[in-house]
Amino acid sequence: MASTPRPLAVITGASSGIGLELARLAAADQHDLIIAADDAAIENAAESLRATGVSVEARQVDLSSRSGADAFSSFVQSKGRPVDVLVANAGRGLGKGFLDQDLDAALKVVDTNITGTISLIHSIGKDMRARNAGRILITGSIAGFIPGSYQAVYNGTKSFLNSFSFALRNELKDTAISVTCLMPGPTDTRFFEHADMLDTEVGQAEKDDPADVAKVGWEAMKKGEGDIVAGWKNKLQTVMANITPAPLLARQHEKMAAPGTAKQ
Repeated sequence: MASTPRPLAVITGASSGIGLELARLAAADQHDLIIAADDAAIENAAESLRATGVSVEARQVDLSSRSGADAFSSFVQSKGRPVDVLVANAGRGLGKGFLDQDLDAALKVVDTNITGTISLIHSIGKDMRARNAGRILITGSIAGFIPGSYQAVYNGTKSFLNSFSFALRNELKDTAISVTCLMPGPTDTRFFEHADMLDTEVGQAEKDDPADVAKVGWEAMKKGEGDIVAGWKNKLQTVMANITPAPLLARQHEKMAAPGTAKQ
């Protein structure tokens, strides 16, 4: 008798941090994996995940463009398997004042966090809708609730993703497809190093464990919840952001994200 195939999870930004931890949780739940990231470490991640006994295919791909996202979607679809879980986690940050940033680097943040993400969801989401089954987990951020002085582009992209996830969930409310938005706060990954923010207060501050953040998001997705903020401090910050005037939020963000604010 042929064995029942495992469900398939597609996870982007899975070479490290929250994405890798989400992949580990998917593997622990006996999902086969297709994982992607824009760096060569994705192969190391795949090797570690294969040790759990599930099938893992890895792709090093630039998801900051429509063509890169389409190529990855085509690769996934070429496997001829339904995607049970899509985790749109790939993301990029950038510190310093907007006018001091390299414009190409700033646009890369927009294209990675928004263009690639919605392109992938559009492609795989249509397949989910056609068979009326599937779960989508989007990594947003509590940064999306706060005008991000010295992270203006990044916070703006996360505001988009938070909003997009709520809207998509509503559009799919009469289907069997769930959409969940995971909203972490500062997390102990290489994000701040890559964003050139190690000289900032937030870059040096204590951060959440990515394994804990991933678990919160994965469990919320399995329950079909619409959104989840990881960590009680982040939940409190989100509540306060909803009642605090935007100019004050921008000044508060400046104190923790401006270059040179790291405590000596």
